[in-house]
Amino acid sequence: MIYLDNAATTYPKPESVVQAVTSCMREYCGNPGRGSHTMAVRASEKLYECRQEAAELFGGGSPENVVFTLNTTYALNMAIKGLVPAGAHVIISDMEHNSVLRPVEELRRSRGVQYDIFRTGGSDFETLERIRRLIRRDTAAVICTACSNIINRTLPVREIGRLCENHGLYFILDGAQAAGIYDIHMRRDKITALCVPGHKSLMGPQGTGLLLLREDVPIGTLIEGGSGIHSADLGMPEFLPDRLEAGTMATPGIAGLCAGIQYVRSRGLEDIRAHEASLYRVMMNTLRGDSRLVIYSSRIPGAIVLLNIKGVSAQKTGYELDRRGICVRSGLHCAPLAHETVGTPDGGAVRVSFGPFSTVEDVTGFCNALYDVLKTEI
Repeated sequence: MIYLDNAATTYPKPESVVQAVTSCMREYCGNPGRGSHTMAVRASEKLYECRQEAAELFGGGSPENVVFTLNTTYALNMAIKGLVPAGAHVIISDMEHNSVLRPVEELRRSRGVQYDIFRTGGSDFETLERIRRLIRRDTAAVICTACSNIINRTLPVREIGRLCENHGLYFILDGAQAAGIYDIHMRRDKITALCVPGHKSLMGPQGTGLLLLREDVPIGTLIEGGSGIHSADLGMPEFLPDRLEAGTMATPGIAGLCAGIQYVRSRGLEDIRAHEASLYRVMMNTLRGDSRLVIYSSRIPGAIVLLNIKGVSAQKTGYELDRRGICVRSGLHCAPLAHETVGTPDGGAVRVSFGPFSTVEDVTGFCNALYDVLKTEI
């Protein structure tokens, strides 16, 4: 099997991640924040260690402002619905995942929130000018991805953050495809809320994610319930992270996430990014120029190649590749707005995505399998 679906979930995980999950389950899987006994205390300490690691990696300031979530989708819903007031106006990009588009659309229907979409592509200056022209008196936030989940298109995060700061806007950033690959620094980049997955390039288990918040931002709750403290109060605590962490945390998963972040910090973002870009170049050098293929990926080296076989649906191509032991993802990748921007057919395209443990042999195996599919389908 050749696994090239790392933009969905990285595989394999570092051995340290597997060991961390196992050790937690075997040695200290008490309920964090819900008891004073040794196992509960050890579990709480592990959660705090993970908050520290994340705060340091992303320049997030206080570890208490690192909130655990199930994934990026939950983090984005918490940030968007907790920060954007009823009747406000927000701005999103044309490369957004449904984790941004659907919450914003829901707010349009339920709270009268209006939104505009800015076009990406071209120079950073052009992107900023497109955002600037959409800012209104009632604009509350810019909500956008750091980089696309279907092509290697990045947005000028630092410049957008400064623009938001100058206009008094919240900057809510979807870091799903950037965290663990690109340098993101909340304070430097003026990010109000950073939403990231644990299971992608942070190398953690599925079912883990993070919401990192600027320290001076009041935020409404998405869910309410037990927080382990102030149990006699009818409302959630006013302070983070307890305000947004109702219920028992996924301690084994968070232990694995902590190990994953430590792996990323030890290996280095630059090394991971360069490794994935080198595989992109190998694949593009092999496939570019083949008239039987449509390749949508930009010429910027990165972790993703998006393609179709002419006259063959993405779903059919994905099925045939799977029969040959190749794991990729076909379709719209939960990002129909981005696919519309890129110009794929109604059925989307085939996404090949590299990870820190992908190899040149994986790329060669994929290309050989794709050429074998071409023989039978064209």
